[in-house]
Amino acid sequence: MRRLLLLAPLLLFTAGCGVVHSSQGEATDAAREVARKAGERLYGQRPRTAEEVGRSASGIDGVEVLRVTGTSTNDGDGIDVVVRTSGSAYNGWLDPEEVAVRRCFVVRVSPKSEWREDPRDVDCPDGPPLTFAAPPEPPRLPYEELRAKLPRVPEGGRVDEAEVSRRLAALDLHPAVRTEVKADGGLVGVLLSVNGNGFDAQDCLLARVGPGATEVWVPPRIQRMPGEGGCTVGNALHPTASPH
Repeated sequence: MRRLLLLAPLLLFTAGCGVVHSSQGEATDAAREVARKAGERLYGQRPRTAEEVGRSASGIDGVEVLRVTGTSTNDGDGIDVVVRTSGSAYNGWLDPEEVAVRRCFVVRVSPKSEWREDPRDVDCPDGPPLTFAAPPEPPRLPYEELRAKLPRVPEGGRVDEAEVSRRLAALDLHPAVRTEVKADGGLVGVLLSVNGNGFDAQDCLLARVGPGATEVWVPPRIQRMPGEGGCTVGNALHPTASPH
């Protein structure tokens, strides 16, 4: 009995150490999950520069960017981003205090990356988090100018696709504005768009020229989200119904 009593504090100490170790591990796992979610946000097939990836990563809540290596997501092995994140856990009933950690991980951004790829643990580099200049403002899409420039075709008339393209070229658009013109079933559709960041709604302008009607509009925001297909010349020719 006496031997058991002497062993009891040792058992409690050992158990306590196990709890502390487990809490440290849980806190690290929580920090790793923040880095993994950052990788999900950065995942994509669209080519991006190191500056673009670093800027996007630095804008994610709970993420500090300490190092960016590589030149382009589609060049070689892509881009590696060293991020610092935080995680926390509780010791448990023996010591109900919060254990907080800050850890660093490498997030790889490349078309070859796997979805929800585990970030790799690394030592945190010395120095403060990197800062990135704000991206340039996208050019304004010329709603009123496009509306005024497009031809008006009378009822029973024929829409000339080449004429629509000439009117569009006369707008002298910013080089960053992408244009597309397509004819289908007596109608001509027009798309003006600028590249988005892959997460937020894309800026685009649609137009449709037909006998008796020339329309110009901006699709609803939900249709302009990535993958929704609102910013296409097909949506200009055959508009998707607006959500209610």
